[in-house]
Amino acid sequence: NPNDRDLLISEFERFKELQDAGSYDEALNVAKRVVEMAITQTGPTSNDTARSLSNLGLVQHRVGNYEAAQQNFQSAIDILKDNEDKLSNMLINPLKGLGAAQLADGRPDLASRTYTEAVHISHVNSGPHNLDQIEILEALAETNLRLGEVASAKNNQDMIYALNLRHYSGNSLDLVEPLLRRASWQRRTGYILDERATHRRIIRIIEAKHGKDDTRLIEPLMRLGESYFYVDTSDSNSFQSSTVTSGELYFKRAVRIAENDSEAGWETLVEAKLALGDHYNFRGDQGRARRVYAEVWDLLSGDDERLEARQEQLEQLIALNEQPVARYLGSATRKDRASANAEIREGRIVVTYDVSRRGRVDNLRIIEEEPADFEDLRRTVMRELRTRIFRPRHVDGQAVDTPDQVFRHTFYYLQDELDQVRNATPDEPT
Repeated sequence: NPNDRDLLISEFERFKELQDAGSYDEALNVAKRVVEMAITQTGPTSNDTARSLSNLGLVQHRVGNYEAAQQNFQSAIDILKDNEDKLSNMLINPLKGLGAAQLADGRPDLASRTYTEAVHISHVNSGPHNLDQIEILEALAETNLRLGEVASAKNNQDMIYALNLRHYSGNSLDLVEPLLRRASWQRRTGYILDERATHRRIIRIIEAKHGKDDTRLIEPLMRLGESYFYVDTSDSNSFQSSTVTSGELYFKRAVRIAENDSEAGWETLVEAKLALGDHYNFRGDQGRARRVYAEVWDLLSGDDERLEARQEQLEQLIALNEQPVARYLGSATRKDRASANAEIREGRIVVTYDVSRRGRVDNLRIIEEEPADFEDLRRTVMRELRTRIFRPRHVDGQAVDTPDQVFRHTFYYLQDELDQVRNATPDEPT
């Protein structure tokens, strides 16, 4: 019936509009209706039904229903394999969806196999050097990272890099965005020396195309400067002689470019100056940090838009080196919590602390700890808070002390592992 077909298409378009607008609950209802209509009109094993199931899986993933999403993506894959073949290009999107849902559900082992299958199908249909596989390879790199397979993740990233180099010339501006993503990944995984080399390459590309004073240099210059806050933790044997002070010239150059280019805008200048101030603060050069922060305060003491930025950037504390604390202890996993495992328990630790006008943490006090048996977690929390450095809170352009800050950390554990800790004697390892 042509009218039924038109209605199916209309509902599908409505689904896409709702999803694009972020109205996921409504999109979920429409997606379910589209599945029912596709089954009624074209049968339960049609390609239309497979596509509608894949769309339903997509929005279920969005709302956090990962188990249902996996089931629907798998159903779509099974239908397409029967209707087409096991290497059909039509399988790539539902495989990507299935891999993402598996990863979100705490099963990177399953996601790795799914993404690997998607890469293989991409190679068969579009060749081993196609750019469309980059999104899958990025997801596979993240999956391998979750599995602790850093070397495999690095191989995925190296393949992405090789693909971009193959398709773009060595000094093409098209390489800048892929290289920025590569540098971000290198920082996450501790390949800091490689990250610096990547940012330097970005800078050379921009300089070759637009000169040494182009505002596009500001972001990679600041990122290069920030890299000196970190130590390379990869297996590299390269000698590391630089310190945090080495990044100063990159921050200062970013500020100079922003100051000299009227088209850069005040937002860019503020971002560059704050990065320089944070650099001085991080290395303990309080005099220079105060001067730069004061300059930013003056820059932001203007219209309502600037005053709002001042409130966000200077009138409250900003952590400069915040690191996450583990939420799952021992053998507990997010899947235990999602599946309502009877053994899973929720704990919490609450710590108060003061932050000085120098941005340093002092006077840590544990005010709540339930249960109080996980000594390693307690030490980790206290060590993390002690090492934090903040951009201090400012009042009337001056850095001030900020007392009585609260850190609340919720964590999950298995009851039997808590019992083991409590029952262990002092001579027994826990």
